[in-house]
Amino acid sequence: MKKAATFAIGLVIAGAAAIASAQVPAQQQTPAGQQAVGTGNQPPPMPPGPNPNSQYRLGPDSLPQEGVPKGEIRGPFVLPSTSGAYPGTQHTYWVYVPAQYDPAVPAALMIYQDGQAFKHEEGDIRAQNVMDNLIYRREIPVMIGVFINPGRTPEQPEPTPQEWGDRTTNRPTEYNTLDDKYARVITEELMPVLYKEYNISKDPEMHGIGGSSSGAIAAFTVAWERPNQFRKVLSNVGSFVNLRGGHVYPEKVLASEKKPIRVYLCDGRNDNRGLRNGVYDEKRDWFYQNVRLMKALTQKGYDVNYSWSMNLHGQKYGGMIMPEMMRWLWRDGPVSTDVNDMVERAFRQPAAKKN
Repeated sequence: MKKAATFAIGLVIAGAAAIASAQVPAQQQTPAGQQAVGTGNQPPPMPPGPNPNSQYRLGPDSLPQEGVPKGEIRGPFVLPSTSGAYPGTQHTYWVYVPAQYDPAVPAALMIYQDGQAFKHEEGDIRAQNVMDNLIYRREIPVMIGVFINPGRTPEQPEPTPQEWGDRTTNRPTEYNTLDDKYARVITEELMPVLYKEYNISKDPEMHGIGGSSSGAIAAFTVAWERPNQFRKVLSNVGSFVNLRGGHVYPEKVLASEKKPIRVYLCDGRNDNRGLRNGVYDEKRDWFYQNVRLMKALTQKGYDVNYSWSMNLHGQKYGGMIMPEMMRWLWRDGPVSTDVNDMVERAFRQPAAKKN
């Protein structure tokens, strides 16, 4: 198996076997403070014992650190619908510009769906802090980050970290549908604007995309539909389930020619487990379907990594391992081993300001 994650393969096999036999935990109370992440489901039944999410906390790579130059988050900006993918909608987005960005040097690009949640300063991800720290230590390339919200009409409310827009925006249609319409939003509406404002590499190997829940399957679909533009996918508790047919991706992967994309999947055994009104439906079992997708990608020879933990549906565990997911996805940048290369041995400093 290609590049097993930090958790033992035996646990993955055991977890998959438990799913196959449909041994879903008995109904328990939802822990206080649990935040639903845009699934439209009831909170998952809980196993006995402590709240699984209580084990996961952000580490130093996800927090501001003394001496680390902070990037700038610009926006919000409004992206009108110009491609015809979703007429009448608009997308709000923000742009992260690292302190080390030099307009004379092409930068990498990372786009996060449900942008308001990924950039939330008190949230479970705090992607801007992760990029600040890893760019500074040369663990990922200098990159422009984009935090984009799902589309909405001008009359609909903007999604927030508390309400991701499943019932009030175009999020379910854009993120969960297996077609190329949302890929057109990213590649035909957003990317041309970014290219005008920033020096972003045209190399698809320098383009990544990610998200949580429905935002994760949306990110995967963009790369699946446009591998000539996106080659790296970060998926946290991805909704590869039958919301709008996402459970068929393993079969699509096996039946299709291998695409040049790299994927990191992250999920937990206490994610939504397909129990609805007392009836188990494996097509709505998040963990089971994530494991199925991992196995299909592995069988087909994809560059895939994964991490299965105990977490609920949300961003607690994904936030904790976000730095490691980013390191793995962006691991193949150029490295100098010359002992006299003082640039390589130094932390990345802010780019010189041009008059």
